Amino acid sequence: MKIIESSLVSEVELPLQLKISFKKVFDLFEKYAGKDFINHPFHSSAINMVQLFEKHPELNDGFSDYTLLDKYKEQIDLLLNPLFPEPLLLNEIKAASIPFSFTSFKFTDRFENILSNAGDDYELNVRNFGDDGMYIMACTFILGFVYGYKVDVKRPFYFDIPDKTTGTMKYYRASFNADFSEITPTKNAPSITEDDFKELLNNFENIELWKEKFPKDSYIFKGFGIVSLFDVTSEEMLSSIKENLLAGGENLIPKLQSNLRDFYSIKDLKLGFSIFDNINTKVCENKVNKTNSLILNDTEINCNTGYFCNGIMQKVFKDHKTFIISDVEEYGKSTNKNGFYQNLYKSNIQSIILIPIKASSNGDLALLEIASPRAYELNSVNINKLKDIIPVFEAAVKRTSEERQNILEATIQENYTSIHNSVKWRFYEAAEKYHTERQTNDNAKLDEIVFNDVFPLFGQSDIKGSSMARNSAIKEDLTTQLTLAIAVLKDACKSEKLPIYNELMFRVSSYLNDVTEGLSAGDEINILDFLNREIYPVFSHIKDINTELSQKVSVYMNRLDKNLNVVYEKRKEYENSVTLLNDKLAKFLDDKQKQAQEMFPHYFERYKTDGVEYNMYIGQSITKSKTFDTLYLYNLRLWQLKITYEMENLAFYERKNMKHDLRVASLILVHSNAMAIKFRMDEKQFDVDGAYNIRYEIIKKRIDKANIKGTKNRLTVPGKIAIVYSQDRDALEYIKYINYLQSKNQLGKIEFLDLEDLQGVTGLKALRVEVIYQKDFDENKTITFHDLIQEIEA
Repeated sequence: MKIIESSLVSEVELPLQLKISFKKVFDLFEKYAGKDFINHPFHSSAINMVQLFEKHPELNDGFSDYTLLDKYKEQIDLLLNPLFPEPLLLNEIKAASIPFSFTSFKFTDRFENILSNAGDDYELNVRNFGDDGMYIMACTFILGFVYGYKVDVKRPFYFDIPDKTTGTMKYYRASFNADFSEITPTKNAPSITEDDFKELLNNFENIELWKEKFPKDSYIFKGFGIVSLFDVTSEEMLSSIKENLLAGGENLIPKLQSNLRDFYSIKDLKLGFSIFDNINTKVCENKVNKTNSLILNDTEINCNTGYFCNGIMQKVFKDHKTFIISDVEEYGKSTNKNGFYQNLYKSNIQSIILIPIKASSNGDLALLEIASPRAYELNSVNINKLKDIIPVFEAAVKRTSEERQNILEATIQENYTSIHNSVKWRFYEAAEKYHTERQTNDNAKLDEIVFNDVFPLFGQSDIKGSSMARNSAIKEDLTTQLTLAIAVLKDACKSEKLPIYNELMFRVSSYLNDVTEGLSAGDEINILDFLNREIYPVFSHIKDINTELSQKVSVYMNRLDKNLNVVYEKRKEYENSVTLLNDKLAKFLDDKQKQAQEMFPHYFERYKTDGVEYNMYIGQSITKSKTFDTLYLYNLRLWQLKITYEMENLAFYERKNMKHDLRVASLILVHSNAMAIKFRMDEKQFDVDGAYNIRYEIIKKRIDKANIKGTKNRLTVPGKIAIVYSQDRDALEYIKYINYLQSKNQLGKIEFLDLEDLQGVTGLKALRVEVIYQKDFDENKTITFHDLIQEIEA
């Protein structure tokens, strides 16, 4: 008789003394051995069993020495055989066992086979049951058995048993029959009253209280139980798959793959996942999904190029039905070894199931890929095991698709619309009100979004001389292109002495002279039209004259941009330089802005032009979560000046990374009067509200072109920050900020300037302060907003 003794026997503390006894079996045999059952077919056998008990009284009295199980194994087998009928030995998973210690000593054949396949080092231990949990479970057992208090814990025992033959894990739920046992209290057992019972019900997790009411070894368990296991691998895997899908995370696919390996008992089963864009019929550019695909081999494919056979195209991509290939080699023969077969063959896949799942209403299709390296291990029969799992995947894919859609919408919201996070609450409030009113009023209208009494702040870092630099780049590219064209025509003259070549050279040279003297509006278009209309047809003839001329034409054509069909070298360098500088300034400003929002929520919008410009509005109406004070306005103005200085440094030291040496000129516009801003529904952006406030917008649009009064010199110049104001008290405020930054050796000499009148605007003044560039400026080590406040307080 096989005996399995759990490691829990000696380790777990219990309120029970465990004694193995077969008295309940003896009582049964004694009953059938009596005169009342003399004609019963079990009568003679029962007499023999009673005699066996009389020869070995320990079997009746009980024992705690588990070595006696081996001593009496033949007798115990005889006693328990009626509980283990032979026709069921290969079907039932059953054993005689002692509760809470899990010592088992008689097994059905199927149970023994399962344990044999588990390996010699396997111990039959219950899953996820700690010592305290086991102690409390034994106490609830006593409450019901001894005192009649039913405690419905309803927490089943589970065993995870490996199957070495398949390399997978099997999961079993246990049920325990305690009909052959009894529990009696010792003299040391405290009596349990109804009040004690109620106290225990309210303190399930209080292990000390349970041990107080049920001291260690204070009750005697006598007898044995019958434990029956039920294979719940499918249910467990379904539950685990649900749990893993709900949790998500980076390791989702490996976890699900492990679940399905246990589910199918295929140790090397593979799981893949891909998403197809139904609009473009190609794999979505999603790195996570792309790397998890078994069938795409990390390549982007087009569904319409014959990669898939017609059967897959129809059934999977059009009908959205499952497709099974039980034998990949047979599939290859029938499809002339198409691209799909090739990928399966390279991936050592010999059977595969493709499960299409419609991801969302946008038409994207998720494809679940389950594969095996052996033919016919996955087939049309065992796919039916997935019927309960597919709906779970469908729900998860739909949720993932919705989450992805939400992320995309959030990205659009953040990057492509004007609704800043600081004011989003007001839009939600208006939308909520509108939808509530719509339930009772079909004529309900959306509220206007207006923020009253807010203070504006405007700033810009403009790339100086950008128009001149752009024109210079255009001029250099046209010069290069025309010079190359002349070189081709000159060489053509040497091979074919045709007057037309000289005439064309004359006209190309005329255009080259015009470019050298200076570009006028439309010159570039006229030149390119001339080249396309009259030069390129001639080049088609020239390249056929001989190999040398063909190479000359190729040199010319290779210098042209493939998309624009012009020489685009200097312009590309210029545009790359502008893009690099813009991106650097914008990212730096955006990162710093997030820090400034922590001080006090305020509206912020930024634009990229040839440089960066931005608006900020701060005031009580912007937020409901904090109380506004003008101190926050002053702090934000100081922050703006400090950030402008840092952006000057960033742009200055970025020059070494640009092909074009670009400089920025910085400007801050000060406006002390509160105003209102309104969301324009037609333009989908905020604008100032009210006729008086329009003057502020006019100043913003024209101020960077302002000249110093009495001169033709522009206010904004590289290396200096211009602060435009109209009230002297604003100048006094900013002088304090400048003095503070001068003490840090960041700003230099101040200029006090009057500005020329602009159209519709008079009386503007400016402070212009020199920027002292830092040595080895590092944008990652710039001062944070909190550090700035601490410095001021110090």
